Amino acid sequence: MPRWALRLAGLSYLGVLLAAPVGLVFWRTFEHGVGPAWDAVTTPAAKHAFVVTVLIAAIAVPANTIFGVVCAIAIVRRRFIGKGIVNALVDLPLALSPVVVGLAFLLLYGRQGWFGSWFTDHGIQVVFALPGMVLVTIFVSLPFVVREVVPVLREIGTEQEQAASTLGASPFQTFARVTLPAIRWAVAYGVVLTTARALGEFGAVSVISGHIVGKTETMTLHVEERFQSFDYVGAYAASVVLALLAIATLLAMNLFRPNEATR
Repeated sequence: MPRWALRLAGLSYLGVLLAAPVGLVFWRTFEHGVGPAWDAVTTPAAKHAFVVTVLIAAIAVPANTIFGVVCAIAIVRRRFIGKGIVNALVDLPLALSPVVVGLAFLLLYGRQGWFGSWFTDHGIQVVFALPGMVLVTIFVSLPFVVREVVPVLREIGTEQEQAASTLGASPFQTFARVTLPAIRWAVAYGVVLTTARALGEFGAVSVISGHIVGKTETMTLHVEERFQSFDYVGAYAASVVLALLAIATLLAMNLFRPNEATR
């Protein structure tokens, strides 16, 4: 097959599955002008959903970044009992349906759950509140940093780290000056994937949040609520906000990359 035909096939595939749906959402959002879309995303419910979404991502992404780097180093650089089990469990969120995850957390932290009664007795509400939404978001977005960093750690080997240790560097200095610079782009890509997953999570959050408008509603839940209420402009406008957040994350990462490449 000619090279141009392969390119055309690839671009056509991306156009049908990616560009066309996203473009249609943008078009339907602004087909009556910017005013109705702006009014839709500045309602109290929409603004609260936006704040909740950003807050959850601001907690989940750093938590999973730290865990992902530590877990990847442990898997690649350390030997311990149960290493294979840990390596397999990291991929569990990718195999489980988000709805099942939400139900599992509901059973664990609900009033009749294993841990729910203790939290209730101490005045801490996990289910149908922000803590539960954060927990399920951390769970479903957990594997991405790990799976981006592990192959890079295996590829770079241990020679430079051993050399730094031989020259008297502490484990922290070795990590900060040798390991982290070598894996920084793997971490960055993992952060982008984690951010996208955290911003777009629906199934698990839908189960654990209770869909309380103005309290436990994220942007994804707000999109569904507006669509079910036949407020299509509101649903499309909220979808555009989510899309713009994802695009901004990708642009920010790519803007920093040329600066790193010139060093």
